[in-house]
Amino acid sequence: MRPVSVWQWSPWGLLLCLLCSSCLGSPSPSTGPEKKAGSQGLRFRLAGFPRKPYEGRVEIQRAGEWGTICDDDFTLQAAHVLCRELGFTEATGWTHSAKYGPGTGRIWLDNLSCSGTEQSVTECASRGWGNSDCTHDEDAGVICKDQRLPGFSDSNVIEARVRLKGGAHPGEGRVEVLKASTWGTVCDRKWDLHAASVVCRELGFGSAQAALSGARMGQGMGAIHLSEVRCSGQELSLWKCPHKNITAEDCSHSQDAGVRCNLPYTGAETRIRLSGGRSQHEGRVEVQIGGPGPLRWGLICGDDWGTLEAMVACRQLGLGYANHGLQETWYWDSGNITEVVMSGVRCTGTELSLDQCAHHGTHITCKRTGTRFTAGVICSETASDLLLHSALVQETAYIEDRPLHMLYCAAEENCLASSARSANWPYGHRRLLRFSSQIHNLGRADFRPKAGRHSWVWHECHGHYHSMDIFTHYDILTPNGTKVAEGHKASFCLEDTECQEDVSKRYECANFGEQGITVGCWDLYRHDIDCQWIDITDVKPGNYILQVVINPNFEVAESDFTNNAMKCNCKYDGHRIWVHNCHIGDAFSEEANRRFERYPGQTSNQII
Repeated sequence: MRPVSVWQWSPWGLLLCLLCSSCLGSPSPSTGPEKKAGSQGLRFRLAGFPRKPYEGRVEIQRAGEWGTICDDDFTLQAAHVLCRELGFTEATGWTHSAKYGPGTGRIWLDNLSCSGTEQSVTECASRGWGNSDCTHDEDAGVICKDQRLPGFSDSNVIEARVRLKGGAHPGEGRVEVLKASTWGTVCDRKWDLHAASVVCRELGFGSAQAALSGARMGQGMGAIHLSEVRCSGQELSLWKCPHKNITAEDCSHSQDAGVRCNLPYTGAETRIRLSGGRSQHEGRVEVQIGGPGPLRWGLICGDDWGTLEAMVACRQLGLGYANHGLQETWYWDSGNITEVVMSGVRCTGTELSLDQCAHHGTHITCKRTGTRFTAGVICSETASDLLLHSALVQETAYIEDRPLHMLYCAAEENCLASSARSANWPYGHRRLLRFSSQIHNLGRADFRPKAGRHSWVWHECHGHYHSMDIFTHYDILTPNGTKVAEGHKASFCLEDTECQEDVSKRYECANFGEQGITVGCWDLYRHDIDCQWIDITDVKPGNYILQVVINPNFEVAESDFTNNAMKCNCKYDGHRIWVHNCHIGDAFSEEANRRFERYPGQTSNQII
């Protein structure tokens, strides 16, 4: 059976999932309120990348040790059994050859043979536990139907779904732990190599190379869950180490702890190189491919090449983040490599090498031919990281009925719903959901517009320049993700409104000044300025999700795109609106996000 082809966006904060256990979540829960007798002592989880919560490499914990399943003789029937073990109703597909990345540790099952009706994987035939002649390049994965079994309980989840954020390389980043379904950071007091090794091992890596302090991997936002962690180095989880529960005055995010783990050597960097650049961090991308015939170097078609693809290239090169993904590289023409060997490259941004991205395969199709239009990158060891202050959105949201005669400039900038075009101008009004947006840069580099001042666009009506056409998306969504209203915000002024105490402002829009957001500063778009709204004139009363996404088109590179979205529950009765439970998109556990999307009344879309 052929594997199902999947490439989806998933938080890259857990790139490390490529080699190891699931980082996006803790081990998956049991299939019901009571554990089946045949599965006593076993735990199941999905791991790897790129993936959604209902797909991934299958991992089983037995006798306290996590391991994988070999794809030899694996079938859809076996996938059905495993998906039920994971708490899903059935499987829709399966994958072979470590599609979600190779695991580590034991290969628990080989030649697994199931009829599909078994209550437990222990009832299926196999070579026996731990008896396998496979390698982790043959790890099996499943794609489950996104539907939970009735009565599903998550009591089997280990609450420690540790993860790394903000790192430039796989296996490094700011340490975040899960507590009460919410992710938070760890204070660096008493932080040492023993504690770092526990984190690395919990994530499926080997020992720690370094224990990092002083927010070396960028500052987090929200809760700080642990302080003064003291590990012997042998603990199975960071929560097993003696620690101090944090209080507000104990620690700040400038003291967030991080790690750098030792990784197995994969050789991925030997299959990619840069040529023609002014430094080792930039140039035209060349990749090595094989067959038919000997290995050879070639170029990548520049069509649709962007920030996400450049991120993967820089990661594979070991050069950190991508500053730019370039579709034309005529100014880097430097050698005798002229053959285009890869086209149609589409990455989610989480992959560790370009050959893991979707692409055309051996059939090369390029709209613009010639070496001039081949892909290039500019890499950097640091990058910005934008986060929206979700609590401020909740505090400032309100409805305004604004007269049409006051909305001509907004209409010119497409800040109103399409039905406004047929309105009886200048009479009548539009109903607007207004709120403030405060956007923080918590990364390690300033956030700057992609375009220089020479290409900014002047808007006469509002009397200002736009440095980015689309800086933020605002949407009202139904529970199934359908947009019922949308808005957008151009970056007419990216500047440092306020900064942390020890940080000086660098960017100010006055007098055609430079635009950007300095590390440690934030930009405030007040609720009372034009286009800081969603036009909800046509929205019917009901329960919805308010979603705000920063830098939605990935025009500017960041260290982490998974925290660019904010969501709120939103109830509208036709006259008033209630916005509550606002949070950054990756702040909750997977189960908490499910509960958020299915709160009472949300599914039936009834006001209760």
